Amino acid sequence: MTLAPGSWLRDARRRIARLPSISMTRIPDAPSQPVRDPWPGDPVRGANLLKGELEQGGHVIALKPGGFASLSGVPMLRAQAHGFTWLRDLRALGTDAARLRARALVGEWIAEPAMERLAERPDVAGARIAAWLGHYDFFAASADDGFRQKLMGRLVADARSLAAALPTEELDARALTAVKGLVAAAVALPDHTAFLTRALRVLPQEIARQIMPDGTHCERSPAQQMAALQDLTEIRALLQAAQAPPPAALAGAIERMGPALRMLRHSDGGLALFNGSKEETPALIDLVLSQAGRAGRVPNVLTEGGFHRLQAGRSVLIMDCGVPTPPKLDRFAHAGTLAFELSIGRERMIVNCGASPTAGDAWRDACRATAAHSTLVIADTNSSELRTEGLGRRPEHVEVSRQESQGAHWLDASHDGYRRPFGAVHRRRLYMAESGEDIRGEDAVEAATPQPYVVRFHLHPTVHASLQQDGEAVLLRLPSGAGWRLRADGARMALEESIYLGGPQPRRAEQVVLIGYQDGPQQVKWAITKVG
Repeated sequence: MTLAPGSWLRDARRRIARLPSISMTRIPDAPSQPVRDPWPGDPVRGANLLKGELEQGGHVIALKPGGFASLSGVPMLRAQAHGFTWLRDLRALGTDAARLRARALVGEWIAEPAMERLAERPDVAGARIAAWLGHYDFFAASADDGFRQKLMGRLVADARSLAAALPTEELDARALTAVKGLVAAAVALPDHTAFLTRALRVLPQEIARQIMPDGTHCERSPAQQMAALQDLTEIRALLQAAQAPPPAALAGAIERMGPALRMLRHSDGGLALFNGSKEETPALIDLVLSQAGRAGRVPNVLTEGGFHRLQAGRSVLIMDCGVPTPPKLDRFAHAGTLAFELSIGRERMIVNCGASPTAGDAWRDACRATAAHSTLVIADTNSSELRTEGLGRRPEHVEVSRQESQGAHWLDASHDGYRRPFGAVHRRRLYMAESGEDIRGEDAVEAATPQPYVVRFHLHPTVHASLQQDGEAVLLRLPSGAGWRLRADGARMALEESIYLGGPQPRRAEQVVLIGYQDGPQQVKWAITKVG
């Protein structure tokens, strides 16, 4: 395999950085300044780690003594193992057994002579450095001198290698994790001034590349929006601890990202399920936002990100009206253009299926498919071509216009993702009344030749659906007992099985499917109204 010039140069720098140097400063006995991990752990996951199971996103890999050399599973799970962010779960358990297991696993990782290349990836190394330093007082402070000396030696070596690897080849949120690790090392090891110099040179470049003017993260994923904001707030706190002036771009990015993250939340406090996201824990999202600082007004539109929020009464509708993320930033991108989610108060009604990024390729692609989103599908074909590393063919133009008057909302959007395979454009029009209790839509296929199509409305697992006898409406019952009716004109209506992957575990669900008539008008009108 031929490496790009920048790639082999970075690799050479990293190899040189790992060579012993007689001019190296002495390895300290302990971190000179404490580094704190600000995020809570999960004691349930901590208990599973004591049993040798690392759980992430509903999937488990074995993490037992001596197991790092034989890790199996998808790369994301193995990266989690080598990144050691799970130390916070053992810490949350808070027992001596958890402390000793953490120490044993760190010690075994250090002692492993040959580690897979994934463990040296800059974001994985950055996460590991930050985790070891952030939990040093938990697992290492009371250890013997030999353990602490080996730990500090490996921290210095990893930080030198990471400094040589920046700027990293990864253009997405992983680069911020790498920078965070180097800043953490600079705070804990102030004798190594080059670490901070390197990190502060790279950080403004990454912020400019990743954070759009409206505060949306470049991956257009609510989950990655939160993860990037976590990394940036940690970097700011670390720089404050070191009394180092932060780059001017850092404060502005955090200030913009907070309102954007709030815009992508439902009223239950969880995230909307676009582009590889799960609901996440509302308490954690609240903590991230409180760390970010000033609340700011929640925007109705993320212009560069392409998301629109319609809110009236107790109803919140969030729709993806953006062009999919460009290549090299689209590792989590879904084929869900013009999909929307709808919640009523703290109850979700219409959703996307969610994500399973730590599952195998088949499950992962099933979640990314257009059919797993509440939008229109032509001929069982994805609006964006799914590839392992991202997207291939995708919508090139997404047009949207919006109007508001006396509390009511109108949204008119279209995308050309089906132009190449079918010469077709999908147009979706939405209306939300000022009460929030009357939501109407129209989905149309604009093409010279009629196409087979369906419109899918995936329902949250807590929603009970029943098809009425005339087959022209579905009654939707929310957990609170509130009833809503979904009616349609111009399509045959059916109830089908679905699956929901937005929570901690997969759950069975249902979906309302509107099956268009290929020999009839290429449009279907529908309405969702409150009953009683």
